[in-house]
Amino acid sequence: MKVFLLYPDRDMDLSGELPPNAADLTQDLALNALFEAMAQGDKFLFEVVRRVVLSSLHEDDTISYRQEILKDCLKHPDVVRQIYSIPLEFLERKHSRWLWVSSRHSSPASILSSARELLAASLDLLRRLQQIAEEYAGAFESRGFRRFFAMIQQELCDEYLTTVERHIEALQFPRGVLLSAQVGRGNEGANYMLCKPNDAGQNWIRRVFASKSYVYSLHPRDDAGARVLGELRDRGIARAANATAQAADHIESFLNVLRWELAFYLGCMNLYEQLEQLGEPLTFPPPVLADERRFSCMGLYDISLALTMKQKVVGNDVAADGKELVIITGPNQGGKTTFLRSIGLAQLMLQAGMFVPAESFSANLCSGLFTHFKREEDKTMKRGQFEEELKRMSVIVDLVRPTGLILLNESFASTNEREGSEIARQIVSALLERGIRVFYVTHLYELASSFREEKKGNVLFLRAERLPDGRRTFKVREGDPLETSYGVDLYGRIFATEGCIVEQGSLSNCSKPGIICG
Repeated sequence: MKVFLLYPDRDMDLSGELPPNAADLTQDLALNALFEAMAQGDKFLFEVVRRVVLSSLHEDDTISYRQEILKDCLKHPDVVRQIYSIPLEFLERKHSRWLWVSSRHSSPASILSSARELLAASLDLLRRLQQIAEEYAGAFESRGFRRFFAMIQQELCDEYLTTVERHIEALQFPRGVLLSAQVGRGNEGANYMLCKPNDAGQNWIRRVFASKSYVYSLHPRDDAGARVLGELRDRGIARAANATAQAADHIESFLNVLRWELAFYLGCMNLYEQLEQLGEPLTFPPPVLADERRFSCMGLYDISLALTMKQKVVGNDVAADGKELVIITGPNQGGKTTFLRSIGLAQLMLQAGMFVPAESFSANLCSGLFTHFKREEDKTMKRGQFEEELKRMSVIVDLVRPTGLILLNESFASTNEREGSEIARQIVSALLERGIRVFYVTHLYELASSFREEKKGNVLFLRAERLPDGRRTFKVREGDPLETSYGVDLYGRIFATEGCIVEQGSLSNCSKPGIICG
């Protein structure tokens, strides 16, 4: 039995390594806020959703496969939670009853006993799973769930479960163990085999008139004889013990994988319910092949910000199909970084097979998502901030591949504008030549203006909106870069008193001591 709810042809592998840039993505995109909302305090859910989201898919069919399953989960959340409770209950029984399959170095009797008890603990849970499949299979539409329910109905039919139950009872050997053997070399026993009891299925009349067997009883103090008899018993039940252990391992593995894979969808359901309460829009964008170079959205918002603030946040509309480079400029605290973060979150969620936080969203798949956001000064003082930026960029350049996506946030602004602009221009130009898409938030006017002067059709300029009175709308719209970032707005808001007048980007009549206004 195979679960196949995350991939159409294989089970989830939790032992795989995360991408080498997982830590940077988590920090720059505030992913922990997303994971915590999905996990709802469950550490296991947190780890599963973290692994699935960071391990991006690159096959459009697999993404569509997951989206179909997730839609089914959102339509039938109670049924999905019923299924998820089955492996949870099995795990609780296993821990509370100290159930496990003994190691292969244990005696056959020990292996058989532990495997039999593990199977017995799972039998009613398998029946419950079979009943759910019988009742709800017709209500699910996705390829993944239809295959899953069909497999359950075929493999866990009533006849099979009844047979398993009968075997479990028989393997308790209520009338002892009947073995057959042959005489081998040196008159030693060979080819030991476990047999059904001679009177199995016989009525009482046949048992009365059945042929009698000779019986040899050990003395109660015959320890050596008891040991030899135990060895003979172990030889006879060894094959049965191995088969039972394999069955128990298979059932346990199946229930574990079912728990792992459903945990991702359970996290998505938790997230969906929270966003629904906030009134935030969601969409299931169809995956687009990597070489189509598409990016457009309506109402795209930063889901981590919405979850943190617990309220609706401003969304953005952008049309950047066919654009290789998108440069975002504008006033300080105008929403540029938030917009950049929303792009990365949407791309990760799309390539995890999830819904996307937007009214509509369309983007091509990327071979890898990378972020290069500005960092705080190195507290150890081992290297300067600019050196640290260059080292991180060097790592990204070694990892990124054609059709990759890089999000740059104030990169190379830690040096003077002339040097930072030239270094950034050369790096961005090299990335574009390799077929890598770049979204760049920057205050480097020389950098932005140099790309504007080239007037290439593959570059789009966006600017965070600022109203005439200095207020920020947190909207990003198409617009050429400006030389000012309106830092004076922040100055006026933080330092201005009643004696300070801020008009059209200048300060006058400042009465604050020690401050020179002009």
